[in-house]
Amino acid sequence: MPMLKLDNDVNLYYSINGKGTPIVFIHPPVITSVNFTYQMEELSKHFQIITFDIRGHGLSDFSKSPLTYPLIAKDIQALLDHLQIEKAYICGYSSGGSIVLEYLLTFPDRALGGILVSGMPDVNDEYLRKRISMAIKLAEAGAKKVLAWTISIGNANTKELFKIMFSEACKGDIRNMEQYFRYSLQYNCTNRLEEIPHPILLVYGNKDKPFHQYAQLLHEKLPNNVILFIEENHRIPTKAAKELNECIKQFCLSHHPNPDGNS
Repeated sequence: MPMLKLDNDVNLYYSINGKGTPIVFIHPPVITSVNFTYQMEELSKHFQIITFDIRGHGLSDFSKSPLTYPLIAKDIQALLDHLQIEKAYICGYSSGGSIVLEYLLTFPDRALGGILVSGMPDVNDEYLRKRISMAIKLAEAGAKKVLAWTISIGNANTKELFKIMFSEACKGDIRNMEQYFRYSLQYNCTNRLEEIPHPILLVYGNKDKPFHQYAQLLHEKLPNNVILFIEENHRIPTKAAKELNECIKQFCLSHHPNPDGNS
């Protein structure tokens, strides 16, 4: 089981599949890198797919240092250093999309571009703030299995995937999960989006109406982006995997033809 030792003896679990242009995937709170099962299976035929469990999630150790987006971005850089990868595409789903933006702002020379799937630069609508606040209250109450069940059942598209998602989510530490949720309410990089020159792919669900405002905001403010809508709700990586994988494949190959992968 591949592990990277970080500061304070925190072991970070990661997986790497395929060869060619590297793409790193970032999961939202509670659920783990298992959420990208279909991306690992399909996109690894064309690219080097890197997934990891954020500190305190899944198979990665609990972090004594509070979980923040800058800390997670630093961990991604450390992982790329460990794998001797100079630059990669950084892909994040939901809250993971905010970490993509933080990474691009902090380590611009270590990225080929960004991919945001149902992502946002901040949380500014009441609907989403209430959902996250409820998750924080559940975390404070120690209701890890409730959170794990709710989020896993929402994202899984088969019983088999649900069982794996739920099992892996239950292995995490509720304290770091709470910190991840809590930080999402305070993070805001909207005023810095113009500083990101990288090519960005924005992917949203047509039915995910609350997130359309974030899609429009990012599309207007990011200097170099393409926006695509898929006939799905919020949970695109699992429930519209075929469409998402094709979007990612075409986007990455259009910017970096992949002589080492099978295109």
